[in-house]
Amino acid sequence: MKKKKWYKNLTVQVVIGIILGIIVGGVFPTFGQDLKILADIFIKLIKMLIAPIIFLTVVIGIGNMGDMKKVGKIGGKALIYFEIVSTVALAIGFIVVHIIQPGKGTGIDVSKIDTSAVQNFTDQAAAQESGFVPFIMNIIPEHFVGAIANGDLLPILVCAALFGLASASIGEAAQPVMKVMTSASEIFFKVIGMVMVISPLAAFGAMAYTIGSFGFGSLKSLALLMICIYITMALFIFLILGGIMKGFGFNIFKFLAYIKEELLLVLGTSSSETALPGIMKKLEKFGCSKQVVGLVIPTGYSFNLDGTAIYLSMAAMFIAQVYNVDLSIWQQLTLLLVLMVTSKGAAGVTGSGFVTLAATLAAFPMIPVAGIALLIGVDRFMSEARAITNIIGNSVATVVVSKLENEYNPEQHEALVKEIKEEHA
Repeated sequence: MKKKKWYKNLTVQVVIGIILGIIVGGVFPTFGQDLKILADIFIKLIKMLIAPIIFLTVVIGIGNMGDMKKVGKIGGKALIYFEIVSTVALAIGFIVVHIIQPGKGTGIDVSKIDTSAVQNFTDQAAAQESGFVPFIMNIIPEHFVGAIANGDLLPILVCAALFGLASASIGEAAQPVMKVMTSASEIFFKVIGMVMVISPLAAFGAMAYTIGSFGFGSLKSLALLMICIYITMALFIFLILGGIMKGFGFNIFKFLAYIKEELLLVLGTSSSETALPGIMKKLEKFGCSKQVVGLVIPTGYSFNLDGTAIYLSMAAMFIAQVYNVDLSIWQQLTLLLVLMVTSKGAAGVTGSGFVTLAATLAAFPMIPVAGIALLIGVDRFMSEARAITNIIGNSVATVVVSKLENEYNPEQHEALVKEIKEEHA
C-alpha cells in the first residue's frame, strides 16, 4: 500500500489550520473576526447533510434488523447507559469544583458585572417549555418531511424509527426501498467526503475568530476555572470512559488515536455536530453494527452530553462561589437533580450550553443568573473541551452497547487494526 504524503493527511491539515488560526487571530484580531465566515459555511454544509444521513442510517439499520424487540433492547440499554454515565459526569464536576473552589478569592466585583449580555440567553431559556408533556410534544414533528427540514435530531429519530419498524414488519416487500435508501446513504456519505476537504479552512477560520474576538487576555481572571474544567474532562475521559473501555477489552488511547481526525475537527469548530457523519462511519468500520450506530449516536447527541454535564455543574458552582452563596449539601443535591434534567435538553451546537445554564439557574434561584455574564468571554475556549468530551462519550457508548447486544464484529475490527498497521509500516 502506497503511503500518503504527510501534507495530504487531513489530520495534519486541520492541525495546521488551527495553528495558523491562532496566529492570525492574535496578530490581526479584526481580520481574524472576519474569517468566521469560513467556519460558518462549513458548519452549514455539514448541518445540511446531517438530517438525511441520520434518517437513512436509522431506517436502513432497523429495516434490515427484522427484530423489533432487538431495537427496543438496544434503545433501552443505551438510555440506561446514558443516564448512569452523564450523572457520573455531573458528580465529578461537583466534586472537583468543590475541592479546588475556583470561584473563591477571584477579586471579581459582582456589582460591576454587565448583565445586558445575559438577557439573550435568559430569553431563550424562558422560551423553552419544560416538563414531560412539552418534551414529548416537541419530539413529535408537525409533519414527516418537516422533521428532516428542521434538522432537529430527536424528531428525525422518531420518524426514522417508525419508518424502519414498518419496513422490518413488511419484510421482503420492503427490500427494494431498502436498496434505494442504501444507495442514497452511500451518495450522502460521498458528499460528506467532498465537504470535508474544506475542514482545515473551517478550523482556521473558527480559531482565528475565537482568538481575534476574545483574545488571550480574557483568560486571565477565569484561568483557574478553565484549568479545572479541562482537568475534570480529562479525568472523566481517561479514568471513567477509559475504565469502561478497558472493561470491554479496548484501549482508550488507541481508540482516541483512531478518531483523531474527528476530534481535531471538533477542536477547530467548537461543534460536535461537524464530526457526526464521520464518527458514524468510523464506528461502523471499528466493528459496531449499523443498527447500533444509527440508534445510539443520534440519541446520544441529546441524552448523553457528558462534556456539557461537567461544564454545567462546574459553571453553576463557580458562579455560586463568586457570589459567596454557600449551598448546603441538600441544596447541592437538589442542584444536581435539576442539572440531571436540564442537561438532557442541551444540543450539540455551540452556545447551547449557556441557554441550558440559564434555564438551570432560573429553576434554582439561590444562584444569580446574572453570573453567567462572567463566563461569556471565555465560553468559546471551553466549548471545545465540552464538544470533544461529548463526542468521545457518545463514541464509547456506541462501542459498549454494540458489545452488550452482540452487535460487534471482531473480525472487522481485526481487519481495521491490520490496515492501520500497514499504513504506518
